[in-house]
Amino acid sequence: MPVFSVRKSIRIAAPVQQVYDLVRDFKSWPAWSPWLIAEPAAKMTYSPDGRGYAWEGDITGSGEMEITGGDPPWSIQYRLTFLKPWKSVNQVAFHFSEHDHETLAEWTMEGTLPWFMWWMKGMMTGYIGADYERGLKMLKDLAETGSVPTKLDFTGTQPAGGFRYVGVKSSCPTADIGPSMERDMAKLMAWMGKSSAAPSGPAFSITHQRDPVKGLTEYTIGFPVTGAVEVHNGFVSGEIPTCRAYVVKHTGAYRHLGNAWAAGMMHGRAKKFAADKKVPLFEIYDNDPTATPEAELVTRVHLPAK
Repeated sequence: MPVFSVRKSIRIAAPVQQVYDLVRDFKSWPAWSPWLIAEPAAKMTYSPDGRGYAWEGDITGSGEMEITGGDPPWSIQYRLTFLKPWKSVNQVAFHFSEHDHETLAEWTMEGTLPWFMWWMKGMMTGYIGADYERGLKMLKDLAETGSVPTKLDFTGTQPAGGFRYVGVKSSCPTADIGPSMERDMAKLMAWMGKSSAAPSGPAFSITHQRDPVKGLTEYTIGFPVTGAVEVHNGFVSGEIPTCRAYVVKHTGAYRHLGNAWAAGMMHGRAKKFAADKKVPLFEIYDNDPTATPEAELVTRVHLPAK
């Protein structure tokens, strides 16, 4: 059986006991779980002693998690059993330590894949690692502020695209995509201020390629424009064709936008829509981040559909 291992961590400005209590209480998991956010209506069943829970859903599949050991408040060990879409048993753990009045939370998984999925080992490690990073970001917000600024609405398949654009195309580590996009947007705004080009709609970005194994993303960030615009010196132009797309509306901080992408992909695997791979994935930013509180930022993630 192919064996895989995942290990991710984050620093949280909260006491160890507080972070431990959030992780130990399974009823708090829906607020920060990187999987349950894709299906808030999934059925949750908690054991009477609080040491385990089970879930069942159309998007998230089904499974069970049970506490098997640990050293409170420094560690917790679990047995995670997936029942659907395939059966597997994985060993999961959290480890906590104090550093400069903060808590270092480390989340690990040791598991196996069905023998016929040996070729997915690297990809599975990348995807689960990305899920862990999303979950840890939400856990950090929950521990530090008492809430998580991320909300998803699944608006279904609808007409989309049909516009020309100018933008900046870049490639960067996926973990650095936020700062990278900020730099490119500043560059684009400065250029547009000196040119005759004028935005005909809100800013957007295209995801050309995202490699979960290497942790790299290639993207274009830009503005829609009317008519042809001459570009040079590192700027690009192109067109998002008229298409249909499965739209996931994300309300909240840009650092949690990965929740919308991951949930959209999960909905695709659950056959809520059939992906059209001829059109790139894109997201549209409905409001100005310099004038909008982060909890109110609206981004519409578009997954092109047949």
